[in-house]
Amino acid sequence: MLLPLIYLIIRALDADAAAWSALGDASSLRLVLRTALLALAVAGASLVLALPMAWLTVRTDLPLRRLWSVLAIVPLVVPSYVGAVAFIAAFGPRGTLQEILSPLGVDTVPQIYGFAGAFLALTLFSYPYLLLVLRAGLRGIDPALEDASRSLGMGSWRTFLRVTVPQLRVPITAGSLLVALYVVSDFGAVSLLRTDTLTRAIFIQYQTSFDRAAAAVLGLELVGLVTLILVLEWLYRRRGRFHGGGPGTPGPPRLLRLGRWRWPALAFLAAIVLVALGVPTGVLLHWLVRGLQAGEPFAGAWGAALNSAWVSAVAGLVAVVVAIPVAIVAVRKPSPLAAIVERVGYTGFALPGIVVALSLVFFGLRVVPAVYQSWVLLVFAYLVLFFPLALGGIRTSLVQIRPGIEEAARSLGGSPGRVLATITIPLLIPGLVSGFALVFLTAMKELPATLLLAPIGFDTLATEVWSASSEAFFARAAAPALILILVAALPLALLVAREHRVER
Repeated sequence: MLLPLIYLIIRALDADAAAWSALGDASSLRLVLRTALLALAVAGASLVLALPMAWLTVRTDLPLRRLWSVLAIVPLVVPSYVGAVAFIAAFGPRGTLQEILSPLGVDTVPQIYGFAGAFLALTLFSYPYLLLVLRAGLRGIDPALEDASRSLGMGSWRTFLRVTVPQLRVPITAGSLLVALYVVSDFGAVSLLRTDTLTRAIFIQYQTSFDRAAAAVLGLELVGLVTLILVLEWLYRRRGRFHGGGPGTPGPPRLLRLGRWRWPALAFLAAIVLVALGVPTGVLLHWLVRGLQAGEPFAGAWGAALNSAWVSAVAGLVAVVVAIPVAIVAVRKPSPLAAIVERVGYTGFALPGIVVALSLVFFGLRVVPAVYQSWVLLVFAYLVLFFPLALGGIRTSLVQIRPGIEEAARSLGGSPGRVLATITIPLLIPGLVSGFALVFLTAMKELPATLLLAPIGFDTLATEVWSASSEAFFARAAAPALILILVAALPLALLVAREHRVER
């Protein structure tokens, strides 16, 4: 996980004095402040959306709960650059919204570009990170605590605020951290919506001057911002213990009846899904129809879909396996070294994909040339980039397991390996599934690392979308983008169906 940071340090050592002195300029400080403010705003807005969505889809009798559980998470697989282009086509100048409102005398619509537009797009495409972790956290809470609260006279709303939410402190912080780091590393949305951030500055530095040393200095500044975010999250999280108080595995929750609040809840979910998923899908379908009418070839999209699915699945499995021991050491054997190892694991996720990819190109050519331009190095890149997604879900489930359960098993003669296999891993299943899903869905849309590290001729849906959209062939980009959403929705539907079987 330290490879990208080592690469940045090596490159930054070649930078001249002007590159280092620029770090203290007012423009550089404004760039850092804007990046931090955007990350904080998106994380806060994502929590406002994800917390009620998780509660509605896990703990209530919401109509079509399974369908809403899938639809609410699918926006995660919409690449930020595709979503930004769709938003510009729908809400930008001379976009679809303005065309609809023109007969009513509305000549202008609110500006989609700038900080506000980036905030809207990134919130709608990153809140599922928090939603998945919160759903795993809610399933790990013993519902007997909430039942006891309501039996003592506290209503559903007060029980939610005073009993349920405090037990979700770890998933809230873990999911918010993932969202904040995703925003810090994003390039596609902020670039298309014309918002200057550190990541955009790094890309511009690479593209315009080809000065990797100066770009590496900016990358280290980004690492400094990420380190600050990680330290603040660690200071907040270390103040308490959060494992459940029940004697064993939580039972199935009693679904709360929404009653007259059913329709406002449905309207809330429908509005979010319509904007986050309906708008990009509608724009892509429009482009697809135009492409079919023009005779665009779409035959290669299914082969790219197969490549994307299997390499993302392998990356998800590897990330989950690697994250299990890190989570166990961080939670069960806390120490300064364990804290450092856990925090270092977040480095790759917060760095731009091109920085991680270039560091692995450097590593592959200099150290292990046998794996360069192979799918092994590509899976390793996904591991470096998305390891925190698996770690966050597993850690959320692990902190809710009472240590006494494992200690009792060991006192009865169970070896550490047997206790892990028969006690800990089964109780971690919600977190394992959540972590795998996050890595799988995010790897499906990863672009820079795939372009630089994939074997020659190994096309994925993300590279198909990029190659077509970069040449302004939006109709040709529509088919792989829609298949990307479809391929992601199918495993999500299976995961949600499994969750409901477990609840019963």
